[in-house]
Amino acid sequence: MSPEESLARIRRYDGRLKAFVRVFDPPLVGETAEGPTFAVKDLIDVAGQPTGGGAQVPVDPHPHLHAVVVERLLQAGWTAVGKSHTVELAFGAWGTNQAVGAPWNPWDAKVQRAPGGSSSGSAVAVAAGLCDAALGTDTGGSVRIPAAICGVVGLKPGRGLVSLKGVHPLSPALDTVGAIAADVATAARMLGVISGPDGASADREPFDADEALRADVRGRRLAASPPEFLGELHPEVERLYLEAIGRLRDLGATVEMVPPLRTLDESFLPNGLIMAAEGWRHWRERITAQRPVMDPWIVRRFEAGRGFTDRHLAEAHARRAEDQDAFYAWMAPYDGLVSPTCPLPAPPIARVDEMTSPLSRLTRAANYLDLPGITVPCGLTADGLPVGLQFIAKPRDEAGVVSLGAAYERVSGWNGRRPDLTGFEG
Repeated sequence: MSPEESLARIRRYDGRLKAFVRVFDPPLVGETAEGPTFAVKDLIDVAGQPTGGGAQVPVDPHPHLHAVVVERLLQAGWTAVGKSHTVELAFGAWGTNQAVGAPWNPWDAKVQRAPGGSSSGSAVAVAAGLCDAALGTDTGGSVRIPAAICGVVGLKPGRGLVSLKGVHPLSPALDTVGAIAADVATAARMLGVISGPDGASADREPFDADEALRADVRGRRLAASPPEFLGELHPEVERLYLEAIGRLRDLGATVEMVPPLRTLDESFLPNGLIMAAEGWRHWRERITAQRPVMDPWIVRRFEAGRGFTDRHLAEAHARRAEDQDAFYAWMAPYDGLVSPTCPLPAPPIARVDEMTSPLSRLTRAANYLDLPGITVPCGLTADGLPVGLQFIAKPRDEAGVVSLGAAYERVSGWNGRRPDLTGFEG
């Protein structure tokens, strides 16, 4: 959409949706403005604009430089229309934020439902058609979770493909920057633009989106986790998941129902511990100083890493390396792994249990094992709430998840559906 169309929709709907914490009017452009419009998660620096980090006190009140990912999009002709909401310091999967407020999931105008986190505003903005795409960060599912329960596409690369310069960390060992869009092609092309070496942690060649989108998935061998091995699933999530597997088989892919390696299920806790331990090390001075104005649940999550010693952290990383080797060996016969993205649709925010994190139960493995992942819409529940299908591929095989997501998208019948925003006007 044009920047003018994007801003008009933001003015029309975002008063209630609250996807954005800051709107760029006029929009931010590079040398040209011929490409798609995008939002920037408010954990990523935009020069001259405060980086709020979902907090009452900005994590950087006046960045002097664009994050590399922002700079690359602008130079490629994309247009930035604003900074989008995030869970405070990105530590939460529900999308709630007691410090500065949470966006409204656009699929229910009567009941405020969880938008998913931590890239909450990015997913809401795309789902509501306020912009074409959005940048998010993903440390345990924070791109894929909100994309799934807001009914859009979320693409997480493996590490080393996308620069983290100018992106404020949660866990340096797990953080990635990903793309949220209404369709796989736009997400893939966004990843293509932001990828490539940066002279620091990003050391891989740029991603070729067009080649991945052209790839044929016939003959691909996929492993699918049987529902009984996925823990508690909402009945309609299970139904839509099994229907999606049928469509994948119709595409010519071989889908085998196989019990997952224990490492997949057991990655939830160690991934969370690494997040808490590394996050506490980075943010402890800020938390100590600003605790009274912070979301208390965020403080609690960080403090879970307070007693994690350097020795404990080193042991956790050693175990992670062993778990990665074991999983890569198990995954060798397959081209991808399929599962639901989240085990339940978006609940009302009033019923969210901040002591639990079920939305990330099936997503954290991709971060812990350093695998690319994508979520694509696979249906709506009887209440009209979106459900996502997740593909995970082998290390550095972003092309694999993009080609699978694009192929499924073509036959799913669900992609591109948007919520009725009538109740959000004003």
